Amino acid sequence: MILKTLVAFAAFTQSALAAPYPHGTTSLVHARAANSTACPGYTATNIDVTDSGLTADLTLAGTACNAYSEDIKDLKLVVEHQTDDRLHVKIYDAGLNVFQVQEEILPRPANNKTASTGAAVSFNITASPFAFKVIRNSNGEVIFDTTGTPLIFEKQYVRLRTNLPQDPNLYGLGEHSDSFRFHTKGYRRSLLNAESINIPNNANLYGSHPVYFDHRGEKGTHAVFLVNSSPMNIDIDQDDAGSQYLEYNAIGGIIDLYFMAGPGPADVSKQYADIVGYSAMYPYWTLGFHQCKYGYWDVNMVAEVVANYSTAGIPLEVMWTDIDYMDARQDFTLDPDRFPLAKMQELVSTLHSRDQRYVLILDPGVHAFEEVAAYKSGHDADIFLKAADGTDLLGVQWPGAVAWPDWFHPNAQKWWTDEVLSFFDADSGVNIDGIWVDMNEASNFCQDTTCKPREKAIADGIPPKPANAPRPNTGRPIPGFPADFQPNSTKRDLGIRQDSGQMKGFPDREWFKPAYTVNNHVGGLSDLTIWFNTSNYDGTHLYDTHNFYGHMMAMTTQKSMSTRRPELRPFVLTRSTWAGTGRKVAHWFGDNASDWEHYRTTIRQMLSFVSMHQMPLVGSDVCGFNGNTNENLCARWAMLGAFQPFYRNHAEISTIQQEFYQWPSVAEAAKKAIDARYKLLDYIYTALHYQTTTGAPMINPLFFLYPTDTNTFGIQDQWFYGDALLISPVTTDYSDTVTYYLPNATFYNYWTHEKVPGTGANVTESGLSTADIPVHIRGGTIIPMRADSANTTKALRTRDFTVLVAPAEDGSASGRLYLDEGEKIDQPDVSEIEFVFKDGKFAASGSFGYAGNGEESITVAKVLVLGQDQAGAVGEFNASTSTIEVGGPWKLDGEFEFQL
Repeated sequence: MILKTLVAFAAFTQSALAAPYPHGTTSLVHARAANSTACPGYTATNIDVTDSGLTADLTLAGTACNAYSEDIKDLKLVVEHQTDDRLHVKIYDAGLNVFQVQEEILPRPANNKTASTGAAVSFNITASPFAFKVIRNSNGEVIFDTTGTPLIFEKQYVRLRTNLPQDPNLYGLGEHSDSFRFHTKGYRRSLLNAESINIPNNANLYGSHPVYFDHRGEKGTHAVFLVNSSPMNIDIDQDDAGSQYLEYNAIGGIIDLYFMAGPGPADVSKQYADIVGYSAMYPYWTLGFHQCKYGYWDVNMVAEVVANYSTAGIPLEVMWTDIDYMDARQDFTLDPDRFPLAKMQELVSTLHSRDQRYVLILDPGVHAFEEVAAYKSGHDADIFLKAADGTDLLGVQWPGAVAWPDWFHPNAQKWWTDEVLSFFDADSGVNIDGIWVDMNEASNFCQDTTCKPREKAIADGIPPKPANAPRPNTGRPIPGFPADFQPNSTKRDLGIRQDSGQMKGFPDREWFKPAYTVNNHVGGLSDLTIWFNTSNYDGTHLYDTHNFYGHMMAMTTQKSMSTRRPELRPFVLTRSTWAGTGRKVAHWFGDNASDWEHYRTTIRQMLSFVSMHQMPLVGSDVCGFNGNTNENLCARWAMLGAFQPFYRNHAEISTIQQEFYQWPSVAEAAKKAIDARYKLLDYIYTALHYQTTTGAPMINPLFFLYPTDTNTFGIQDQWFYGDALLISPVTTDYSDTVTYYLPNATFYNYWTHEKVPGTGANVTESGLSTADIPVHIRGGTIIPMRADSANTTKALRTRDFTVLVAPAEDGSASGRLYLDEGEKIDQPDVSEIEFVFKDGKFAASGSFGYAGNGEESITVAKVLVLGQDQAGAVGEFNASTSTIEVGGPWKLDGEFEFQL
């Protein structure tokens, strides 16, 4: 019998026990043992109901099936209505031996003990065989239903299946390069962090985010988050009867589910932020344009690229250097010949004098030789993971044989911070502005446990010696840099390309080849990473904690940067992520390829990470990382990347140079793209601020703003930047045509200000050059923007504002602007300004605490009202664009208004 509400548990009796589960089958049988469908499931007893939840004992209902390991007989069930919109359901072993994700990794949200009678969802249970449903109370929609498939809970295998409606709209479950909306038959998402060259499809990639969004149009949107870091397969399929389901298949951990009730998509995103944490606010400058390449030969070449951007008239905010700067690719070292300390200090001081920034890379593997200072200090502090014999566990990364930091070790944070403080000391070291952590899945060049790291490093010639001696200088200075910076070739003036028991997990498991197989595109479960039998300091094993090893490195680095410059917002970029990584750090989508499919993929990945995984500052390697790009692709990507949160051009060492100035058409596209991005930077910064404070995503899939428009549910090549700008790039290879969807609403062409009625149909535009990208302003919004662009974000802040009003059909519009100093953590004086246009009246209100620093502008020079039929009482009417321009100035230090 199904008990319809929590209150009904009071009437529960043993007579409610029913017959054993029926069982279903799956088309993904290749990873499942034949006897898994014969498992008995569990029976719920000792059910204790409270106003806000329940607890129960779960006991194996029959003979253990031991499908892939030993069944655990006794479980506990805890159900908590934590808030009106959040339900927590936890099933764990009574003996507390199975691994549970530590609070330090994911601090749990508070349980507010909301009364179940007023909650958005109800939890309904069947006692025998144990099953449960989660139901939306407003309309009776069943959003999670385990009926019909027995729960399996074993030492090395956990299965939980939920029934779904036909043709569900499912999203999330990053990181992947697949369709934004999942296929619903025969589809598998594998969560196992791994090195992922060329980001393959249908594969596990760099991050694991076990949360999915289920959008049901008018019936509402919800999400389900499984707090389980063990490698797993999540299958979305239909059984032989055609019934739709989603099924978790994990090789460890517990069932720890959070249900977010929405009801709108953006509501769900905010509710997920309540669980995993709100993003940190990043410095204003991080939204500028960044340049990097693996293979910048020496410090002169780095300076040369910076100068080339200036000469080409393309703004550059941040310069990066890959592992090239290191001595033999060792962390916390400089190549004494190619990147000597004195020249590096001169480089950074010159960049800073130009109001530009500098970022360097670090990897987790520390070269395991006593002569390496970072290794010696780490070894002395005993912070490295250990082999069975107690020695430092070794692997192979770029410098050769490396030791791996144990981020759980109580001395690890201090050791890493000390290295960061010493090497990046503002006076005696390299005064960087941010740190990039890479290879932190962790990627290991050793294939499997038969590898002998020191022998492999020698055999593979790691690290390789430079192929050539440093190239001779020409004697010509590099523009904008001191005289001792000289280009390496007379043909590189512009760099122009020439034609070239304590919830720690059972100790006696099969670590490498458990009976249930989780798909891993690089090979076996533990291949090319740190061996899964390795113990952490706290007694847990990499088997359970592997998926957040990179997360821990990133968080440790962020804390080190906070210690280094405690008054400033730190900037850390990480490759490997887990649920909640976005609380502190940014992410790029890894080692993609210079091809059109990966150009399109970056849109899908951005949509998932920003709107569903609460990681707002994300982006791809613009123009592609692996393989040679080409002029047409790079130009299109320069345009697309400018309308994503993180904007960096980056390429691999063996590829051609792909800086934006290499081709005339790419330079043209980049200038237009960066000009538009920088004018919109305060709009973007405002959107970032509100994601960090309210969880409202700064990138929105179309269905987030049009949740009942079924045409939007599968759109994955368009997006809203904030809530006002609809971006619709050309996505067909080498095409000048794009077909995009305009919902049934009023829009305006961003570039021309022309009014464009949306009819809920596709629109095709042709003849688009590589410097063109369709951008539309959604009617009903107001966009604050700078009147002019600039070469740096510091200079940009001296420009006056233009406020763009795009009325909806009813003539109204609204928008907001957030202003602060841009980099400090403590922001005592900020402005949060609301703009409203209604009945022909424009008004600015809110808080006006930020006064600028004396050089910055907080002045609105003019207001443009689009879509007007004729001139109003004030302002200049432009008949060709149907726009009224009202001149100011108005200083943003108090309220102001005017009537058209």
